[in-house]
Amino acid sequence: MPIDPGAVQRIRLDIAYDGTTFAGWAKQPELRTVQGEIEDALATILRRHGPVSDLVVAGRTDAGVHARGQVAHFDLTAEQAHALVQPRRGTGNKPKPPLPVEIYRRVSGILVTKPEIVLKDVTRAPDGFDARFSALWRRYEYRLADSLVGHDPMQRMRTTWHPFELDLDAMDAAAATLVGLHDFATYCKPRPGATTVRTLQDFRWRRDSDGVLIASLKADAFCHSMVRALVGACVAVGEGKLDGSRLVNLRVERARTSEFKVMPAQGLTLTEVGYPEDAELAIRAVETRSRRELPEE
Repeated sequence: MPIDPGAVQRIRLDIAYDGTTFAGWAKQPELRTVQGEIEDALATILRRHGPVSDLVVAGRTDAGVHARGQVAHFDLTAEQAHALVQPRRGTGNKPKPPLPVEIYRRVSGILVTKPEIVLKDVTRAPDGFDARFSALWRRYEYRLADSLVGHDPMQRMRTTWHPFELDLDAMDAAAATLVGLHDFATYCKPRPGATTVRTLQDFRWRRDSDGVLIASLKADAFCHSMVRALVGACVAVGEGKLDGSRLVNLRVERARTSEFKVMPAQGLTLTEVGYPEDAELAIRAVETRSRRELPEE
């Protein structure tokens, strides 16, 4: 597809990473972050053509949290896009690959020295696409190995170990009671001016083929530490320390509590982000930017 010389090119990145050694997604001064490493790679390939726009991400993962389905976007000026697909000197008129292919090739070539991050795909974003605001939902999984399975040291960076056997059925039943549109203030680390109203679309527990407990959570969005807090509440139920019905009461109270623990980061992975059809992307972005509110009773 030829480049429109007057248009900004929005590029979508599909990304996987092992979050163990990172201080989270968002760039921070003097700390190693996923965003920082990718933006450094983009700055390298565009070093002669002006600054690169900041990456916009679907889900800002915390320190130690992994992803295999993260989505981000950035914008290129027409000049930057043109420079990337121009034939190099000495290659004659042999054209370069399309813009997304060239970005994938060059950025992946830099990230090969940082094997914790992998670009899964690079594409032109359709009109109206916003990695954050166009998303319909995010899905996370949390891996937890209890004493029924045993501690596997080879999985320690992506699985949390629990020393006692947990009651899967009780945890799954408790998780189901939290599904819906609610204020999850009890299960979120508060941020000034940020709403804690979310639609938890799915929350369930299972054991995989190895017996590891897997929590699967899907929501329109998650507030800070929400997934790990919800998982921790269910673990307290599985231990028999908390009655399953208490989780709803805690949610209704909308106050932080010491009745359960927020789980460690290493068990958590962002697995997938869902988007509407292309024609609905811009509309979804406008809707998402509106502050979430609970309906009046």
